[in-house]
Amino acid sequence: MKLNEIYQFIITQGIAEDVRTKTQIQKKLSLAKQEYCKLKGLSKKFFDKENLVNPYADTRILFGNFNIEVKRALVGVDIGVDEILLADRLSSKDKKIDLVISHHPLGIALAGLYEVMEIHTALLSSLGIKEEIAETLMKERIEQVERSLHSVNHLRAVDAARQLGIPLMCCHTPADNHVAQYLQKIMNQKKPKTLKNVVGLLLKEPEYRQASCYKAGPKVLVGKPDDKAGKIVLDMTGGTEGSGDAFARLSQAGVNTLLGMHMSERHFKKIKSEHLHVIIAGHIASDNLGLNLLFDKLEKKAKKIEFIECSGFKRVKR
Repeated sequence: MKLNEIYQFIITQGIAEDVRTKTQIQKKLSLAKQEYCKLKGLSKKFFDKENLVNPYADTRILFGNFNIEVKRALVGVDIGVDEILLADRLSSKDKKIDLVISHHPLGIALAGLYEVMEIHTALLSSLGIKEEIAETLMKERIEQVERSLHSVNHLRAVDAARQLGIPLMCCHTPADNHVAQYLQKIMNQKKPKTLKNVVGLLLKEPEYRQASCYKAGPKVLVGKPDDKAGKIVLDMTGGTEGSGDAFARLSQAGVNTLLGMHMSERHFKKIKSEHLHVIIAGHIASDNLGLNLLFDKLEKKAKKIEFIECSGFKRVKR
């Protein structure tokens, strides 16, 4: 399968599992086209044209010939210069790496991470919060993330890949969409009564059992194991954490338990007073589950692709 075919497939499958409707996503792409048409000069030159066809700014081909055939990919939750060197070393030992795939964004995809955070707005709206209120709640948080990313050295791993001639891409929100939808369906169908029942359902997934062996598995962060779970909402996509100011609105919307990948100390302190239970499934384990669900689909499309594990990624087939 060619690199560009893999990229396009990932985008398509990300859209299929998005909390937003296809109409909402198409509107986003249409607005990007309208914006691009209005631009002139340098503003038009520097516009990220992938935004015209790809709704996920954190998922990009970062380096490489789009038409190369990919038979073996080195996959990691995080890819840095060291993993790029590992790919080069493996290739020198008759285990040629055709592509390196990072889950977390790098390069321009990291710089543009804040652009996918509008998914949080759509999630809040789907729970009954007025769209204009959801947008207001997220605006400050999105701007905060944009500022924090502006000074980061985004290109270290990308430059290493370019120097060694190793194709590199990242796949973030499309994978996160998969884990969010997958677990939400399980919670909706099984309707666990208590927080410990929620954790029990998570531990049926190999990724969470593996993480538990390394003390990084699911845990009840706010609440007691025997507390009633009530209405459970997944918070596992949208680039990074949403707005802490939204917690009160979630409680008012009838949400009882928030199930997320991780939670910052700032958000933890804020949510404790909002009558919400919180279960943290585990960051790396959840990233693994999302990637594995996506790769199951990719393997059906390209049966001869091989995934080599590194940097926290463990391949589990379903």
